[in-house]
Amino acid sequence: MASEGLEGEHPSVTLFRQYLRIRTIQPNPDYGAAVAFLEERARQLGLSCQKVEVAPGYVVSVLTWPGTNPRLSSVLLNSHTDVVPVFKEHWSHDPFEAFKDAEGLANPTDAFTVFYSERSPWWLRVTSTGKPGHGSRFIEDTAAEKLHKVVSSVLAFREKERQRLQSNPHLKAGAVTCVNLTKLEGGVAYNVVPATMSASFDFRVAPDVDLKAFEEQLQGWCQAAGEGVTFEFAQKWTESRVTSTDDSDPWWAAFSGVFKDMNLTLEPEIFPAATDSRYLRAVGVPALGFSPMNCTPVLLHDHDERLHEAVFLRGIDIYTRLLPALASVPALPSES
Repeated sequence: MASEGLEGEHPSVTLFRQYLRIRTIQPNPDYGAAVAFLEERARQLGLSCQKVEVAPGYVVSVLTWPGTNPRLSSVLLNSHTDVVPVFKEHWSHDPFEAFKDAEGLANPTDAFTVFYSERSPWWLRVTSTGKPGHGSRFIEDTAAEKLHKVVSSVLAFREKERQRLQSNPHLKAGAVTCVNLTKLEGGVAYNVVPATMSASFDFRVAPDVDLKAFEEQLQGWCQAAGEGVTFEFAQKWTESRVTSTDDSDPWWAAFSGVFKDMNLTLEPEIFPAATDSRYLRAVGVPALGFSPMNCTPVLLHDHDERLHEAVFLRGIDIYTRLLPALASVPALPSES
């Protein structure tokens, strides 16, 4: 692996540019190359390395070294550059009875954002059936009419949540439920009224929502539209969890304490989308979503997504303080 960088460039920036050249984007991510990159870097540093599958399609590399801290023995790195401290007493029987520091988002201000929970993705397809016929007639009870009623109900709910967010300066995006109409399907020709039409929605449900009641609301919208209107889930996450941000919590105290010591502002929020942290929270593992990217516009998956070199290097400095602090958290009785 070539390590030459631009003249005067920081070695960490050179490594980062090399990593960014690996194609890990969907629909055909080359995670193998990403893992190989981490393994080669580990070899250069004299670290042992092994691969672990923690969820379908989610492979991490475990970098292990003989450190001075008796508890911090490994760090897990995945293709999304999540960082997961792993401690010796956990690794022998369950590598995820530990704290996970996962992906976060940029913050355009001087503050750093940390996410202690996230919205639940509900992807669903509403299918409407009705009377078909020729496009020149006023046909009653068509699939399009009934689907329109459901779409109107969903978009009215969307506007209500948008207004709730905009009217309360204390709310962040992750605290309300968001929905977007992402796909419309149906029809075979301009002059044929279709017997079936469908609409697909991407709901991101806030963690404080009663999921049973919310699903009943979805059913109510479909029933109110008329007979022959149903919905099915393409994705339905129901294990929403919240990681403690109380000062009495040892993990949070260690995490937030680093920022207090460095005189940096930390803003706890609910992540507006979904990350792999939800799988770990669901099995009881505390997880905080954090990326040390302040003074940076939020351009997730957007054109010209970028990170200033100074912000990137400062992030490395933050992590060098975070990892020892987290490793110093005493084992809890439940972890013994």
